[in-house]
Amino acid sequence: MDDSALLTERFEEHRSRLRAVGYRMLGSLSEADDAVQETWVRLDRAGAGGVENLAGWLTTVVARVCLNMLRAREQRREEPLEMRMPDPVISHEDGVDPEQEALLADSVGLAMLVVLESLTPVERLAFVLHDMFAVPFDEIAPMVEKTPAATRQLASRARRRVQGGAPGPDPDLIRQREAVDAFFAAARDGDFDALVAVLDPDVVLRSDGGAAGVRHTAVLHGAQTVAGQALTFGQLSPFARPALINGAAGVVVVAHGRPLSVMAFTVTDGRTVAIDVLSDPERLRQLDLTVLDH
Repeated sequence: MDDSALLTERFEEHRSRLRAVGYRMLGSLSEADDAVQETWVRLDRAGAGGVENLAGWLTTVVARVCLNMLRAREQRREEPLEMRMPDPVISHEDGVDPEQEALLADSVGLAMLVVLESLTPVERLAFVLHDMFAVPFDEIAPMVEKTPAATRQLASRARRRVQGGAPGPDPDLIRQREAVDAFFAAARDGDFDALVAVLDPDVVLRSDGGAAGVRHTAVLHGAQTVAGQALTFGQLSPFARPALINGAAGVVVVAHGRPLSVMAFTVTDGRTVAIDVLSDPERLRQLDLTVLDH
């Protein structure tokens, strides 16, 4: 095997991990792939000679690329507080595809990724690399141009935001599905009290949609408010197809072969604490829903 083929083979051994870093950093599957490709270009250009720890070198490079992409995205945003729904990873309810397992390790639910979107680029990098990939702070510090102690503080601040905004889901998928089914049954029956009963008192509903090229985002808080909005979901019940959204129970609403929305539920202690809805037609058209057919 020549040097070029050997370098390619060594890189491919790390691709799934690098893609997982990119997805957590960017919340976008296509941008994660772009970051991985840029990492390969840099490795191909530099070569691996003299690199003692290739995994660490590649992780550092892909993280730097993602950080630059986050900063560029932040500069493009017209509204700093604008909510952006990350790309959902959709799987058949029977289980996550092996190719998706690395992407979804550490229970990277959609709700967690939404909270990560609210962090500054350097907070996100410090949290993702340290808490999810066990990269030491003294290796992260040069990337964010801070001391290891200051970098630790960045990750700590990010961790508090994540824990406060994205509670961990029940590990039992059957319990999760029961809560989602109860939600749609109550919505279908127009039963407001039953809806309130299946929702956590502090539930949050986040929606990212739009039409005719105009984005519309909304965030609702509290069981009463969310239940009121959820009554309108009753008409969608016949079109709701069970699916795993980022490894957790959810649904894809499909009518006449066309996806109308992806709804991710975070269920804790038998009650829904977060509902994240993507209904942007342009982004929905890009989703691969063939996974629901097998």
